[in-house]
Amino acid sequence: MLGGGRSDLFQGLGTVARLAHDLEIGLRAEHHRDAGPEHRLVVDQQHADGHDGRPGIVTSVTERPELSPFILLDHAGPADFKPAAKARGVDWHPHRGFETVTVVYDGEVDHHDTAGNGGRIAKGDVQWMTAGSGLLHKEFHSPEFTKTGGRFEVMQLWVNLPAKSKMTAPRYQELTTKTIPEVALPDGGGKVRVIAGEYAGARGPAETFTPVNVLDVRLRAGQKLVLDLRDGYSAAFYILRGGVRLNGSEDAAETELVVFERAGAEVAIEALSDATVFVMNGQPIEEPVYGYGPFVMNTPKEIEQAFVDFRLGKFGTVPDEETA
Repeated sequence: MLGGGRSDLFQGLGTVARLAHDLEIGLRAEHHRDAGPEHRLVVDQQHADGHDGRPGIVTSVTERPELSPFILLDHAGPADFKPAAKARGVDWHPHRGFETVTVVYDGEVDHHDTAGNGGRIAKGDVQWMTAGSGLLHKEFHSPEFTKTGGRFEVMQLWVNLPAKSKMTAPRYQELTTKTIPEVALPDGGGKVRVIAGEYAGARGPAETFTPVNVLDVRLRAGQKLVLDLRDGYSAAFYILRGGVRLNGSEDAAETELVVFERAGAEVAIEALSDATVFVMNGQPIEEPVYGYGPFVMNTPKEIEQAFVDFRLGKFGTVPDEETA
């Protein structure tokens, strides 16, 4: 299910776990293009749909089809885990037709999939997994993090694939913090980490199927930054920490998502306090979107075929030691 549905957020890696397993509800969304003289805030800014005072699902295509190519944004944490004997996480589950991007702010995550990929990402690292034609994967706290416990916080972004690329071979990109360029802002005002796309001449290491900018912005209180979001591109900011003022008039607080119209280019950000801003910005994919369970395709028939292929084992086989 894309949007809606909850699980115990902190028994695993986040509400995306629930989304990946819940195969009960489908959706259909047509993307459209907003018009306007310049980039400006959409009136209905929104907070993350969390529980127990914690964030959770920030947005999904059912709520914000104008954010194409972005399908879902989930904020898991921050939460403090006690030491444990058994790792918490999301066991084997399928995906097809899109990409998952996991950004770690605290903690450690181990990943394995049936395409033969695996790795560990820790604070500052990013995992960019292309499900493409389909695979099974699992994500758990690392054994070391499970044993010691500690602070855990991740963002997970789902990025759609265009129709021509939906059946591409699965791919796994492990982007360690050392490979992600950081652009220092003037006068010690902060930094911009470029995960995908480009900022100030620095290019992010992520390889993408459509033009996408994913930035991790850190601003000190009172500092300002102007971002070029490209006319016609979708754009949204999620405020992880602190508060900001946008275009000199609109204030946004912690755990708030700010969605921009597609017309116009520049957005000015002023930090009202030390702030961390997750920036998602990309060229819209002007195609129908059909999502059902963990599959995101273009037609109902393609969704039906995904279920058939999953049941026939075409998404790969869980290793024997996992099923013993």
